Amino acid sequence: MNRRKMLKTGVAFTGATLITPFAFENEAFGKAKPQLPSYLKGYEKIYANNPRQAAIQYFREAKFGLFIHYGLYSLQEGYWEGMHSKPAEWVQLRGQIRVKEYEKLASKFTAEKFDADFITDMVLKAGMKYINLTTRHHDSFCLFDSKYTEFKSTNSPAKRDLVAELSEQCQKKGLGFYLYYSHGRDWRHPHAPNNSDWGGNARPPYDPPEESYMYGEEHDLDIYVEFMKNQITELLTNYGPIGAIWLDGIGTPRSRPDMVPKFKVQELYDHIHSLQPQVLVSYKQGLLGTEDFKAPERHFKGTSEVPLELCDTLQPRSWGYDRMDDNAHKSADQVMEMLENAKAINANLLLNTGPLPDGSIHPDDVLTLSEVGKRLKNGANAV
Repeated sequence: MNRRKMLKTGVAFTGATLITPFAFENEAFGKAKPQLPSYLKGYEKIYANNPRQAAIQYFREAKFGLFIHYGLYSLQEGYWEGMHSKPAEWVQLRGQIRVKEYEKLASKFTAEKFDADFITDMVLKAGMKYINLTTRHHDSFCLFDSKYTEFKSTNSPAKRDLVAELSEQCQKKGLGFYLYYSHGRDWRHPHAPNNSDWGGNARPPYDPPEESYMYGEEHDLDIYVEFMKNQITELLTNYGPIGAIWLDGIGTPRSRPDMVPKFKVQELYDHIHSLQPQVLVSYKQGLLGTEDFKAPERHFKGTSEVPLELCDTLQPRSWGYDRMDDNAHKSADQVMEMLENAKAINANLLLNTGPLPDGSIHPDDVLTLSEVGKRLKNGANAV
């Protein structure tokens, strides 16, 4: 049995297996002294006094990480019935695909070649220090086994918990494991923000209106806020030590600053910090100003009073796999320049790859990252 199959067959035991070596202060573990996560080796002294400060210091010095956008949208390769969507992961909204129709993609999700062992080895060889995985994007499909939804990878033909598989390999190899989670934007949950209240891209502009959504007096944002809190709690109690919760969808709450308190964002931050002592919180370029680090996209020109991370893609534009971009992935020269630009503003580079529909990493990205790793190992001073 190969290593990927071993991981797959072990998923049912992952929650217990991964969490056991990492005791932290919460209701389940009482006041146990937190054990040093593997990725924070070398930061023991700081961690003993302030686990979150140790994680911040690690983040400041990491400089280079891999972002992975993978989900049902990957199966569409940026297309829906002849329409091309940019970015590809927004195909449900751009194509105005009905919730029930989009849901059918889950029956085709196999993740056959998603290989956490290969991905983490690739990351180490590239000189990267951490991985950020889309646990749940705007379409609300989860790559983990959540008890709060049936719309998840463990219910698909894959029957796999990809968050568990990647978490195990990151812990084994000393990589930080960060978790992307769509917060302000959800195109499936009945009580997520509606366009009528929040505007922008909160929902696809369905005409006629989507029957599964709640509207008017029937709509209760508190139900959605509690749903998110419950899922984030799962991510922080079932998958071992986590480096950060990385929230997305900032455009929705920002469209109505007067209604931001309804999201109970600071309460969520405090809850996250209470679950694991070292975990960091980010919400793109900062929603409240109390985040542990900022993570703006691409050509950020501002300043930051907290650690900074620039997010960019190996494809020209899309984060999820887009077959239109197959011949234009970033070269090693381009990545080295991106690293230099990040270094110039004292930022990390979070470089994204969009796995192919079967979960494999695009061959061009594998080659580029391998070459970047060789250059960094041979003394290139980008990081």
